[in-house]
Amino acid sequence: QVQLVESGGGLVQAGGSLRLTCTTSVSLTNPNAMSWYRQAPGKQHELVATILSSGRIKYGDSVKGRCTISRDNARNTMTLQLDSLKPEDAGTYYCNATTVSGLIPYDYWGQGTQVTVSS
Repeated sequence: QVQLVESGGGLVQAGGSLRLTCTTSVSLTNPNAMSWYRQAPGKQHELVATILSSGRIKYGDSVKGRCTISRDNARNTMTLQLDSLKPEDAGTYYCNATTVSGLIPYDYWGQGTQVTVSS
């Protein structure tokens, strides 16, 4: 069983930067994808960014140009850097890992970390 632990949330000023880290309890089997999602009260669950085991990256439209996702497989960590924060970036950020075995995907989620953006 893969466990994910997020860290780095909290109160951040608008215009500032946010750095979140997700640590997995074990190394992920390949292929896999690690992602950040977020959810604000009353809003849909939203993809922030995804990084595949191949290195391919995808960013959500609302964070393009101010977001960087990276991973360190040796340390079992994934990091999200979000700059030029806006009030609408506030919400609960969730780490997700998806692995595939025998064509069957397995999804794992962290508990979430709260991000508050002060204006």
